[in-house]
Amino acid sequence: MPADKLDERCVTTIRLLAVDMVESAKSGHPGLPLGAAPMAYVLWSRHLRHNPSDPSWANRDRFILSAGHGSALLYALLHLTGYDLSLQELKSFRQWESRTPGHPEYGLTPGVECTTGPLGQGFAMGVGMALAESWLARRFNRPGFPIFDHYTFGLVSDGDLMEGVASEAASLAGHWTLGKLIYLYDDNHITIEGDTALTFTEDVLQRFQAYGWHTERVADGNDLDAVDAAIAKAKAVTDRPSLIAVRTRIGYGSPKENNAACHGEPLGPEASRKTKEFYGWPVEESFYVPEDVRQHMGRAVANGQRIQEQWDAMMARYAQMYPQDAALLKQYLDGTLPEGWDRALPVFDAAKGAIATRNASGTVLNALAPVVTNLMGGSADLAPSNKTFVAQGGERNLHFGVREHAMGAILNGMALHGGLRPYGGTFLVFADYMRPAIRLAALMKTKVIYIFTHDSIGVGEDGPTHQPVEHLASLRAIPELTVLRPADANETAAAWKVALEAHGPVALALTRQNVPVLKMDREKICEGVARGAYVLSESAEPARLILIASGSETHLALEAQKVLEQEKGVPTRVVSMPSWELFERQEEAYRNAVLPPATRARCAVEAGSTMGWHRWVGSQGAVIGMDRFGASAPGSVLMKQFGFSVENVVATALAVLARAQA
Repeated sequence: MPADKLDERCVTTIRLLAVDMVESAKSGHPGLPLGAAPMAYVLWSRHLRHNPSDPSWANRDRFILSAGHGSALLYALLHLTGYDLSLQELKSFRQWESRTPGHPEYGLTPGVECTTGPLGQGFAMGVGMALAESWLARRFNRPGFPIFDHYTFGLVSDGDLMEGVASEAASLAGHWTLGKLIYLYDDNHITIEGDTALTFTEDVLQRFQAYGWHTERVADGNDLDAVDAAIAKAKAVTDRPSLIAVRTRIGYGSPKENNAACHGEPLGPEASRKTKEFYGWPVEESFYVPEDVRQHMGRAVANGQRIQEQWDAMMARYAQMYPQDAALLKQYLDGTLPEGWDRALPVFDAAKGAIATRNASGTVLNALAPVVTNLMGGSADLAPSNKTFVAQGGERNLHFGVREHAMGAILNGMALHGGLRPYGGTFLVFADYMRPAIRLAALMKTKVIYIFTHDSIGVGEDGPTHQPVEHLASLRAIPELTVLRPADANETAAAWKVALEAHGPVALALTRQNVPVLKMDREKICEGVARGAYVLSESAEPARLILIASGSETHLALEAQKVLEQEKGVPTRVVSMPSWELFERQEEAYRNAVLPPATRARCAVEAGSTMGWHRWVGSQGAVIGMDRFGASAPGSVLMKQFGFSVENVVATALAVLARAQA
């Protein structure tokens, strides 16, 4: 069979596998696969360097389906090119416990590089992947040894390019001159509500040219050679990322072609039959894969094994010539930390005075950076405030500009690429700007560290716009995200240890204002923080009352304890609880030892929303928190005015004790 005819049969197979998946599930998005299959096929068959037998090969090209609603397209490609994704899995599309969920999920389906679906996120994560490749290439490549030499490809939609996160990330990608980032734009002019002319009339390519991107246009998305030539031309442009606008027709070949009706619902039995007739496909057969198509696309397995074997041989020679670099690279890619790295964690002396936990975090970061040499990140234009700048960090210091959302998504891409330990900082109140990226980080369990400073009304004069109230509660509500709000400098160092050893994203909530350094053995603090909560100060007699606090309010609880014991005669325990999530993971015996069930008189103190705290204080306990917005005034004034005073904590705690004894 002529090559062009075989190519057409391959494209048709991809298209109609997607149609059958959606029909079988009775839900999904057939329009994108029908229109975009030709460009995806060209990319995967002529350009993508990957090994289906080893989806985690370090130097593979990355492919991101940012338009994740078109997941059936990706699953068809993965199945046909030999990934561990059976035809039965395609038949189980969108069903319980299948590996073919409605939108691609990282860690579930072999070959899926990142979880996509929320539009724009994949676009921005690809920027992070390309950034990681660029940095690792500069660090490890040597003449004759292109250890890192791969592309990040993506398929993006109109919806992706409408989202603000994509604009933020595109601006950074152009600024960073990421020449190995190439996106295919499925320019089909259709969104759910109808023609893109309703809302999207800008000249997209001119916009991207202004960002510093190379752009190309393919007039006919079914012209395989034109798509091929555009990709080749983009690969030849090494100093700019590339966007290739490919004019497609959504639902091509179906009765619903070029109609929003085929975007997010099955074609239906009759329209599916007519679509197969249009392509000359067996009408009564579902999930049909011609043998010549299977053999042709299945060659990706042997090709991938061959190119990876060549790379492995090069790595063996590299290890002989550059043994130290090779060992370091292995550590980076394995995601392990250097032996004894935690000895670099500083110890803070209470005698040297109070220190803001944001400042302590900066000290810890600068102490760790020379040891954990792939620790890389920056801030959304707030490095002097977030203390995220590494004095000797060089290119590891990233400047994201005022682009919190892109920063969050780019950090995910860096982590997913492998080889880096990314972190990013902003004010806690601006975590809202990056919440979708944080949520995806938790869903994917990426090893990302968020440095959120200015964590309460203690921010002071900047007022309620900059004073987080609901943010701790909202972050704690995200499954798989670990939130730590350390009480002092040594708890901050311990929180960094937790963050670097964690198997998922970690958020550090840090003070702007100075707080005293706790007078406690550092090892006990380190162990206590790792467990999420611990007894910070015990009463001489069995405690009748427990004060629980996090962050700066822990010191208020300690002051209140003195009054309760010395003036009121109430034996009181103070518990520092920097992390609900870590405490929840402890065995019941430990949790009961810290918060004995028999001690029902409990009072929590935290300058944030009270939501969720009654889990720890019980139905008879009290919470001193913030269930309203703050105000503009010095932080110390605000704390007193909103009830964060020794007098109010003591009075509230005594009232709790009275209720518990009634």
